[in-house]
Amino acid sequence: MVTGISLEEAVARITAPLSPLGTEAVPVGQALGRTLAVDLAAPLDQPPFDRSPLDGYALRSADIAGADRAHPVRLPVVDTLYAGDEARRPLENGQAIRIMTGAMLPPGCDCVAAQEDTDRGSPVSVFVSLKPFQNYVYQGEDYRRGALLLAAGTRLDAAALGVLAGAGLTEVEVCRRPKVGLLTTGDEVISPGSPRPAGKIYGANQVLLAARLSELGFPVQATHQGDNPDMVAEAMRELLQNCDVLITTGGVSVGDRDIFHQALPLLGAERVFWRVDLKPGTPAMYATWRGKPILSLSGNPFAAFTTFELLARPLLAALSGEEGPRWTEGVLDTPFPKASPRRRFVRGTYVHGHVTLPEGHASGMLSSLVGCNCLAELPAGSPPAEAGTRVRILLL
Repeated sequence: MVTGISLEEAVARITAPLSPLGTEAVPVGQALGRTLAVDLAAPLDQPPFDRSPLDGYALRSADIAGADRAHPVRLPVVDTLYAGDEARRPLENGQAIRIMTGAMLPPGCDCVAAQEDTDRGSPVSVFVSLKPFQNYVYQGEDYRRGALLLAAGTRLDAAALGVLAGAGLTEVEVCRRPKVGLLTTGDEVISPGSPRPAGKIYGANQVLLAARLSELGFPVQATHQGDNPDMVAEAMRELLQNCDVLITTGGVSVGDRDIFHQALPLLGAERVFWRVDLKPGTPAMYATWRGKPILSLSGNPFAAFTTFELLARPLLAALSGEEGPRWTEGVLDTPFPKASPRRRFVRGTYVHGHVTLPEGHASGMLSSLVGCNCLAELPAGSPPAEAGTRVRILLL
């Protein structure tokens, strides 16, 4: 086991041996936020027939040449077509067919007059002249059968799901997301809602990280254990038997009850690294058990959150084939008053290239994280950061 490594080396040691877990077919209606695993070819033309873009009259442009309000053209209305009707009757010279938005255009038609440009009578008076194929939606105007519909790697948002449904697809092949086990630890931690004896605290980490995992779309199974190494090792074993990856909080520093130094060997896990050169969350530890990742984070809530974003997000991306952390740059609008001997990440709000920082940056403080959407990086050895300092930003 190596100790005291950089963030980049930690991420490399975590992700290098990992590969995506494979794919699975899910119903289109349940695929929101998932990542498409394969290129999809369009199974049909869209639209699948020539259709009307508006309510009006299907016409031949030659029949209404020169028409205007002073010189209308009157044509017999020989049929009516609604959306969903099959257009079987061809349009002959000197005829009009009443048509609704989305309806199939009849053979022989080459334009559609909006009903506002007619008197809506029968016969109908048309007050406008149109060019061939004006107000005319072609078959395949959106996409043609066999064309690339969506590329592998596409994150399926509402628009993408609409495209899939419009193509008649009911299932889609997506990257399988790992099942995540979440184990929080600590004798001092009790469940919210319980009576709180002196010296105890209500646990935030389980709800915080389970919610973050759910927010990112990863299924999670969570439990809590006290500071007994044997019981922690057994809880880890049970979670790992049902999950693809295990994330733990607490018990990774150097205190008498930092029990993962004992629990991981009891489990038979192979420890890869301990301690990462960053703040908060320095004591982060990584191990594997039968090829499954175990990422152990600090018990302080903000430290756990920060190292989750920095270490767990790349891990989950490597297993799922989905997008990992997104980085950009911004300018501090708020000064940070402390020097940063060690590489530091602070919570903030990023808007249009500018970052504002809240008050309160201790690793045990969680309330100042509310409303934040980024972590701002302050390099090791940097002095207090003044407003106007350009910083690297991890978007949450």
